[in-house]
Amino acid sequence: MNRLEGYWRDLASNYTNDAQVKASWETIKSQYSSKKRYYHNLSHLYTMFLQLQDLEAKIDDLNSLKFAIWYHDIIYKPTNNDNEEQSAIFSENVLKTIKYDTIKIEKVKTLIISTKTHELILTENKDNAYLLDLDLSILGSDWNSYKIYLQNIRKEYKIYPDILYKPGRKKVLKHFLERDTLFFTDEFRAKYETQARKNLKQEMAML
Repeated sequence: MNRLEGYWRDLASNYTNDAQVKASWETIKSQYSSKKRYYHNLSHLYTMFLQLQDLEAKIDDLNSLKFAIWYHDIIYKPTNNDNEEQSAIFSENVLKTIKYDTIKIEKVKTLIISTKTHELILTENKDNAYLLDLDLSILGSDWNSYKIYLQNIRKEYKIYPDILYKPGRKKVLKHFLERDTLFFTDEFRAKYETQARKNLKQEMAML
């Protein structure tokens, strides 16, 4: 928690005062700490930021990417189909308050929207690709870690009985497996692609 707050402070303090930095952090912490979040929580953000550290030199607009990470799941309700759009609007409201560059705000919003389908929208550099790969890196984890991820996702969707959940989950898995590659960057493909496909196929067989 302290490290995450430090990451936020290091970023946001470039644009606003300490009071706003603190207030915006408390909002982030509250949103991602909801009792209904088992995977899309602060641990997910922390994992993304840890991996980002080794990639920073390859990012064109690092601060916009960081803001997109912070806010990409700020709104998350499994029963909604517009979480990404709402999260993008949420980020816009905050970033306007701290007077972040208007053009860059639009970039942050677009990056967030891209996590809805996990397809590239911005292609002038690899920032969008790295965001999506960071977000889905869990797919390429070892099987035991992947099983914990599955359990946490199922808890988030516990409102739905298996008769509804399993067909929906199969549709998601099928969509990913039909893609030429799950990951967009060379680094993530080399590190995670093979294991990710193995995990998805094994999950599919379990449903």
